Amino acid sequence: MPLGTLGNEPRPFFRQGLSAPLRLLLCTVLAFLLMLGDARWGITQPIRTVLSVVLYPVQMLALAPIELARRGSEYFETRDNVQREAQAAREKLLVQSAKSLQVDQLLLENQRLRALLEMRERRGLDARGAQVIYEAADPFSRKLILDRGTLQGLQSGSPVMDENGIVGQITRAYPMVSELTLITDPDHAIPVLNVRNGLRGVAYGDSDGSDMIELRYMATNADIQEGDLLTTSGIDGVFPPGLPVARVAKIERRSESIFARILCQPIALTQGARHVMVISTLGANQPDRPAPEAPLPTRKGGRK
Repeated sequence: MPLGTLGNEPRPFFRQGLSAPLRLLLCTVLAFLLMLGDARWGITQPIRTVLSVVLYPVQMLALAPIELARRGSEYFETRDNVQREAQAAREKLLVQSAKSLQVDQLLLENQRLRALLEMRERRGLDARGAQVIYEAADPFSRKLILDRGTLQGLQSGSPVMDENGIVGQITRAYPMVSELTLITDPDHAIPVLNVRNGLRGVAYGDSDGSDMIELRYMATNADIQEGDLLTTSGIDGVFPPGLPVARVAKIERRSESIFARILCQPIALTQGARHVMVISTLGANQPDRPAPEAPLPTRKGGRK
């Protein structure tokens, strides 16, 4: 017997424990029995319930950072989506507003054009349509530029009106464009007739720069009332008679002057006019004036 084994006695059989294959077999059988018992009688259900109650706080604590990160991500994503939807809604609203405004403008222009055509047919005027391109650069005058000229039959001196009344007069005609001087221009004058009593006068553009015209050289005791309608008289041979010009808006009778200051509001749209009608001058449709008579010959030598 070797010397190293003299003090080592073999272990008893029952103190050596189960072998590894036996323990594996035992665990397998136990697991199978537990599964069978749980499936058939639910013997592990109380154990699972107790464990779920005990481990729930731990589980929630472990999931808290993940849940916080998920909610934060959802918040920022939702905010971005809401901002994009709000921006898209604002852009859509702007587009719809622009389309609605454009439709309203087209409807208004259509109504004005229809009114122009109806007035031309009703009064039997020889007129041509024109459109305002822009306003003249001179700040001290009231002039507009039209998109029609001599090539389209326009000529200097032609009256211009809209669907309501007289707007002004063509003062310069070029081949492709024309210059329209409004009745509110300080240098413009137009003969008018008071419809109520037949009183004639001449209306000038207001020199104060307002959008009104002034009926000048009317006596302080003249029969003029606020609200009187003034129309073209036609005695100048340029403007056809009976076209609306303005209404009397203000009358100032001053004791130190023999003339009253009478301000009138134009009936036509002098500010913001877009479509107008250019009328042929009244003189173009009238016969020529007769030639002046030759002077009588004078006798030489006096009486006999």
